[in-house]
Amino acid sequence: MLLKEIQLNCDISDAKDHGIYSMCSMVLKLRNLYKWEQNIQPWSEPESADLLDWIEAKENYWATIADKSFSPLRGQDQNISPDNLDEVNNALGNNGLLYGAGYGRSMKAIFFVAEKLEQQVIEGCPVIILGKERVREMASPFAMVQDGVIIVRKEALRFFLWDQVQELRSSCRSSFRHALTSYGLISDGTLDQQLFKSSFDTIVEEEMNLFIYHEVGELLQQTFDTATFQTIISRFPSSILEFVCRAIKDILADTHPRGLLAYVIREQRESSLSLYIGFLDGLRKKLFPEIFETWKLFIEQKDWQQIELARQACWEKNLQFAEKIMHISQMFDTYHDDQVLSEFNSQLLRPLDLELPK
Repeated sequence: MLLKEIQLNCDISDAKDHGIYSMCSMVLKLRNLYKWEQNIQPWSEPESADLLDWIEAKENYWATIADKSFSPLRGQDQNISPDNLDEVNNALGNNGLLYGAGYGRSMKAIFFVAEKLEQQVIEGCPVIILGKERVREMASPFAMVQDGVIIVRKEALRFFLWDQVQELRSSCRSSFRHALTSYGLISDGTLDQQLFKSSFDTIVEEEMNLFIYHEVGELLQQTFDTATFQTIISRFPSSILEFVCRAIKDILADTHPRGLLAYVIREQRESSLSLYIGFLDGLRKKLFPEIFETWKLFIEQKDWQQIELARQACWEKNLQFAEKIMHISQMFDTYHDDQVLSEFNSQLLRPLDLELPK
């Protein structure tokens, strides 16, 4: 019964906020939600007619619950707020499951329940790896920090990695092809899909630290705190401010002295570096241009010191951006929206060759 109540809150979250996604993102997320519900592997594609019928039924269902509030969850003696993680996990009992809740892009509510696989400590940060998902909503972030604990949702990560490879291999990005080649998956210039499927879970295990160390960097960096970030996106949801601030926060996590790139450099993980550069796009690519020129030289020289210098330069530059964000956020209580936006525009967006939409 408790799992059904949590799933209802997941459905309400999707009904309320599925409109935050572009059409392409929406289709991808719906397809993966369908695969999860039907217990289909990432590489198996559903029949188009079945998927379209399912989407129509899902949208009709959402229309009936979009105005509902998130439901309290029933414990043994009393109702529990869905954001009370300790009480909900106590109510689930000692059955190897973990309940999580939080906020994703544009403050979309996130709820999930998954089986716990293992626990570890990395750079002093507790980490929990989750396996089979029993309850989830559409966004399904594969890594997050919850109450100071790094949570990695392996099932969601599998979907992410598979989709990224299918999307990026067609773009012929040299860094991504380099990663695939290092795993022996490129034959005569073509990705061997069957070999990729048989090697897939090994690759997920090998590259999981790439995502764990991003969260380590996010947990350890203190300049741009999560509370300020949430305040910004609550006031300006789905705006260029949210996307720029999110990108800066991500780059700070990646370039933190104990974060993602520091781990990759220390362990000299060429495949992980290749994947990371392949994943960089949009605003994050604009915030970290140093890595692309350095990558071209790295392919020839294998000089990890140059990668470290690029990491340091990017870290210091984005710290300055973060300090500007924190300074502007102190004006929130006394400045009107247009004044706040003007400050963001002059201090942050224009230096990045960006402008607020007219």
